[in-house]
Amino acid sequence: MSDRIESQRAPEPVGAYPHARRVGKLLFLSGIGPRVRGSREIPGVKLRADGSVESYDIEAQCQSVFANVRAVLEEAGSSWDRLVDVTVFLTDLRRDFAAYNRLWAEHFKEAQPCRTTVEVTALPTPIAIELKCIATVE
Repeated sequence: MSDRIESQRAPEPVGAYPHARRVGKLLFLSGIGPRVRGSREIPGVKLRADGSVESYDIEAQCQSVFANVRAVLEEAGSSWDRLVDVTVFLTDLRRDFAAYNRLWAEHFKEAQPCRTTVEVTALPTPIAIELKCIATVE
């Protein structure tokens, strides 16, 4: 049996899925990006008139995605330091890895979950980073 988690603080999912599901003492988060709840805003992203990305700030997106993950974790009864595994999707590994890796180290000084970082061609919205996480919960 599992419980669905729908956060009131994180951005709405872009499809028919919950923010997370709790199964026993594990919490599985769906992919979470840096979008802002209740809007189409993506911190650090400048779009052209046709909706394509003109420019983006990976640091602003990292800060936002970390905040969104924290929101889901907290609302589900978990926390940042209870993350055990994180898969990170970047759309431009060569350009963005150094800044993302530096911010990761700042945010994960104490908690150091396992991490896999991969490059993908695109994500469902014009974002440059998305996190898929597993955490423990009481």
